[in-house]
Amino acid sequence: MASIKTEFDGWRSIALSLYMSIVGYGVLVGIPVISTAWASKLGFTAEQVGRVAGADMGGLAFGAIITALVISKMNRRHLVLIGIILTIIANYLCTIYEHYEIVLWLRVISGIGNGIYTAVAVAALGATIKPTRAYNFMLFAFAFSQAMEVRVLPELSMDGIYWFFIVWFLVTLLFIKWVVPFKVEDSSSKTIGSIKQETRIPTYILWLCMTAIFISYINIGAYWVYIELASLSYGILEAWTGEVLFWGSLLTLIGCALAAYFSKRYGLAKPLIGSQLMMIVIVGMLISGISNMSLLISVFMFNFLWIFNDVFQMSTVATIDKKGSFAALIVGAQGLGQIVGPNIAASILGADLGYGSVFFMCASATAVSVLVYLFMYKRLSLYAPKLLDA
Repeated sequence: MASIKTEFDGWRSIALSLYMSIVGYGVLVGIPVISTAWASKLGFTAEQVGRVAGADMGGLAFGAIITALVISKMNRRHLVLIGIILTIIANYLCTIYEHYEIVLWLRVISGIGNGIYTAVAVAALGATIKPTRAYNFMLFAFAFSQAMEVRVLPELSMDGIYWFFIVWFLVTLLFIKWVVPFKVEDSSSKTIGSIKQETRIPTYILWLCMTAIFISYINIGAYWVYIELASLSYGILEAWTGEVLFWGSLLTLIGCALAAYFSKRYGLAKPLIGSQLMMIVIVGMLISGISNMSLLISVFMFNFLWIFNDVFQMSTVATIDKKGSFAALIVGAQGLGQIVGPNIAASILGADLGYGSVFFMCASATAVSVLVYLFMYKRLSLYAPKLLDA
């Protein structure tokens, strides 16, 4: 871990990065409500909703990958500006055009800008002296932003939803100077320690982390896009579903608190594997159908485990990667999972296999991610076993 504070540890950088993370992940955390709006306000089919959501998240992944490739060489303020411009233009055009094919591509463009914007914020938090704490703060804030979106977005028109995001991106421009433009490596023991660590830990370990995050987000993407539409298809009242989503979002607060406790007591490996195994059960319980009670239990535990898992996933990457490129790539891995998951689910629904098959796919993807994590931690223990207890 880093032992010397840098500009990224200043309160301005942390505050703005937290804000940008909340705004950048806004579509992701609000996707159940946004998906329902696409279906009810624009008339998109369940399959089309999955394609559009996947396009948005695919753009997010592409933008994050671009950022990971250039973040060490390019001024981060310029990257943020590019991201804001792309996202605002695409969202504005969505208020003009409502045809499915046009909206599909506009969401790709919006996602690319969003990915660039968000990746810069996540990389800045990962560059702090205590990345686990920084990511915990970020995910803690998600509880409130998600609850707000679940409450506010259903009351807005489709255009109002797009303007909602435009305004929050514009606010960033007032504080653009708070973005640390470049990451300057120190010539101190911090740098020496990082070089030694990078020499001992092969890069493929980080790629295994990215693969596991990608696969786990196949589940998250499909589940979170379709959970509201699925519940409505089983006759669950929309009012009940809305309340469950709202109060379930607040359980992320407990997830963050417990993640901080478990990381200090048990390290990174055991809590992550355990929570992923629980995720399989929670998602799988919806395979046979959805009732009021099963929806309540599944959504509540899903929100808790989602945030719990993210803390450990992000912290694992930040602990191993000191350059920050892979920290920026986290958003890319999440976005790729978010495009694959909803598109697989859309194909399942397009084949009339039902929502039960969608949740079976979600549980299966999580099981595969567990296997990847077990293999990754096994390999990591050969090079830096103490990191498992970081």
